[in-house]
Amino acid sequence: MVRVSAASVPQPRASRADETAAASGGRRSLAAALFLGAAGAAVVLLASGQTWAEGTVAVGGGTVPLNAAGGDVTGVPTALAIVGLAALVAVFAVRRAGRFLVSTLLALSGAGAAVAAYLGASDRSALDEQAASVTGDAAARAGSLTHTAWPYATAAAALLILAAGLLALRYGRSWPAMSGRYERDAGPRTARSSRRAAPADPERPEELWKALDRGEDPTREP
Repeated sequence: MVRVSAASVPQPRASRADETAAASGGRRSLAAALFLGAAGAAVVLLASGQTWAEGTVAVGGGTVPLNAAGGDVTGVPTALAIVGLAALVAVFAVRRAGRFLVSTLLALSGAGAAVAAYLGASDRSALDEQAASVTGDAAARAGSLTHTAWPYATAAAALLILAAGLLALRYGRSWPAMSGRYERDAGPRTARSSRRAAPADPERPEELWKALDRGEDPTREP
């Protein structure tokens, strides 16, 4: 009878090809998140400064043109784009639970900016405020109201920030952390610095004073 012990059965191991594929997937997701987050935030900041709404108001027998930029309509997309950029950088400075929280913040920033931009696409309050200011009549309202495509461009760009946050939530565990790299590099530098430190010169004045404090005679030959 042939006996086969449990210890003799080889355990499956991850192949080098599997490890390489996982590392490659992590690099691709990292590059995609960086690109989507940075590009989305840049477009949101740019589009928020463009004209979102146009109209006119009657003044004296004529009309005065009015226009409202994205920042006049709502400042939420701009603020959340800045928060998203900060969170995108912070993802690499934290680990574990901290990385999960920052990734969640990144995704929420994109979602919030998209919703705010979409709602601002039909907002008229900014033009009505301008109409009241131009005419001096608090009841004045803007007429011939039209909206541009910039609010929708802002919302679409904000969705890129959301996508970056979702990638960070899904693949962030395999991404490198800046703090870990710096900690690894600090050890060798410290060791090299200690090896390169020159021995103290006993003839230097401060060394003579230290010898006197220790009760030694610095003039005595060793």
